[in-house]
Amino acid sequence: MITSDPDDMGLTQGFSDAIRYTMELSGFVFGDYYILDGSNKEQTKELVVSSDLIILAGGHVPTQNRFFTEIGLQELIAGFDGTVLGVSAGSMNSADLVYAQPEEKGEAADLTFEKFLRELGLTKTMLIPHYRNTKDNILDGKRVFEDVTYPDSIGREFIAICDGSYLYSDGANEMICGEAYLIKDGSIKKICENRAEYKL
Repeated sequence: MITSDPDDMGLTQGFSDAIRYTMELSGFVFGDYYILDGSNKEQTKELVVSSDLIILAGGHVPTQNRFFTEIGLQELIAGFDGTVLGVSAGSMNSADLVYAQPEEKGEAADLTFEKFLRELGLTKTMLIPHYRNTKDNILDGKRVFEDVTYPDSIGREFIAICDGSYLYSDGANEMICGEAYLIKDGSIKKICENRAEYKL
């Protein structure tokens, strides 16, 4: 389980405990389970190579992006022969080009805030998770979607998904499973219903 914040051990441990608990409730059995954060980042290659499943934690997208870059995760994961499970920020940082939608105070008002980042390249899809919970958010006096994300979508495409929905990729094909919306050229439309699938 790779953290989203290498220096916040409490956040990392809490997220890890929740993910591990729910996965075990679903029938997953772990032989070994490790957390990769700032305290053991020198073991990144060893941990990635020896794993069957890599979980990319949720959290703050730019913070996680910087950590992934620092540990050279893109190169290591390119040759990874297992399963990668991205959760929230982890799913966003799985893309080649990542859209870091502003989420913390000051980010929407900061003209120097980098909203487009390079990362793992496991998918071409720029995901925005938690849509139903965040669609009415206001940050720094701006409507996050209408005033920030819609203008950012000019000439681009984002896929906004609701909790319970996900992007599945087998390396050749990509599919959205569950309720999802396409944000493109300043407008939004629903492309997939709950319990349905949509091939990208």
